[in-house]
Amino acid sequence: VSGNNGGIKKASKPSVKQQVPSSCQLFFRRDPLKMVRGSMQYMYEQDGTEYLDCINNVAHVGHCHPHVVQAGFKQMRTLQTNNRYLHDHIVTLAERLCSTLPSQLCVCFFVNSGSEANDLAQRLALYYTKNRDGICLDHAYHGHVMSCIGISPYKFMHGGSEEKKPDHIHVVPTPDRYRGKYRDDQMSMSELTDAYVGEVQSACDSVAAAGRGVSFFISESMQSCGGQVIFPPGYLRRVYDIVRRSGGVCIADEVQTGFGRVGSKWWAFQLDDDQLVPDIVTIGKPMGNGHPISAVITTPAIAEAFRRGPDYFNTYGGNPVSCAIALAVLDVIEQDKLRENAVRVGEHLKRRLQEMQPRHPMMGDVRGAGMFLGIDMVLCRRTRQPAGQAAETVLWRLRSEHIIMSLDGPHENILKFKPPMCFSLANANQLCDTLDRIFTEVEADLAASAAAAAAATAVAATAATAAAAVAAAAAAAGKPDREKNGGCR
Repeated sequence: VSGNNGGIKKASKPSVKQQVPSSCQLFFRRDPLKMVRGSMQYMYEQDGTEYLDCINNVAHVGHCHPHVVQAGFKQMRTLQTNNRYLHDHIVTLAERLCSTLPSQLCVCFFVNSGSEANDLAQRLALYYTKNRDGICLDHAYHGHVMSCIGISPYKFMHGGSEEKKPDHIHVVPTPDRYRGKYRDDQMSMSELTDAYVGEVQSACDSVAAAGRGVSFFISESMQSCGGQVIFPPGYLRRVYDIVRRSGGVCIADEVQTGFGRVGSKWWAFQLDDDQLVPDIVTIGKPMGNGHPISAVITTPAIAEAFRRGPDYFNTYGGNPVSCAIALAVLDVIEQDKLRENAVRVGEHLKRRLQEMQPRHPMMGDVRGAGMFLGIDMVLCRRTRQPAGQAAETVLWRLRSEHIIMSLDGPHENILKFKPPMCFSLANANQLCDTLDRIFTEVEADLAASAAAAAAATAVAATAATAAAAVAAAAAAAGKPDREKNGGCR
């Protein structure tokens, strides 16, 4: 210990290799940041260095928001227990959450994480449909418990994974119009949507041909780990119709995209169609602003089918402290008008990024809604070849400017933007100005590297040509004159 910083003991960074398993993910792993404090959209390293946080969708309303902190503190000094007792917070939170959703979704199960929520959602589907076959999207991520790994190709399709796709899970292509199986440079939007919907129909037909019914279709309403993918208009509505005709229920995973992040709506599935109603909605991450609380919200009919199974109990799910914190998060979203802020700041940021595109060839696509945006980095706009290495260079240079972003997508080439919802217009301008400069620098470096490689290739080709000429001359000098020797030796 070398001193303190506001009551926080200062110490050297722990040995990551010794104390953190290599399978555990860290941002900037080769030189991790040791954060000791947060305030709204900023995080602070142990030496006091301030970073602008552009990716922390867990601290949804801002790191250590005073109202949320006070709510947790007040409840912690009053009662901390499991949820096997009546408590006003549980009922009030359920009512407030359901008020943001279609009226059919009015039964809440409280759990601790998005993984638990998606695990429980699959159990609800099983009890309601009596079927086991599930359908998920490729590159999807729905959690780390075993049942969720099975519906997360983002995890089980990585090389070296011992966890494989279960036989009863069917993977269909993500409806990625820019980089997917069907692309918007190859067909119209309606044709593209038809093709992706057709993949789900084929999966359902395959299940039916085997004499079984579908249990569920699950997808994030906008895919996050898969690369900030925005689905074609009408895709979810049409898929939900197909799945229900095949006996299944439809699960909307709003763990990363919900609670007003998209701005104009509370939940991202509502962007597809105002009348769209999933059968089950799972929520998490932002719900507790860093405190572990999540939920599964469903219909009375599905909840009743589950009631006929084994008793369900979750030790910490819906405990008074967690519910008090989640209620405070809802308060802040409404009182601080954070959905309106997501629209205003998100549209401004997206517009500025799109204005930058013509002068930065490596910006292949800018997409998203509200405070959920992605920049698809490419080496060539025509081929859309992903620029994963260049994107990583941009990421580290942003860090040197004290701005934190992350990469995702199957090629690790998508710069992700999903910050605390208090992110301001000034923050957006700072990010764009910095990106503009860094893109210019990285593109110059790439051009210089390409020129050097071309020069080296030219030198090598010249040397090879000269060597070939010398060899040919030498061969000619030593070759017998067949005419002078009667055409033979």
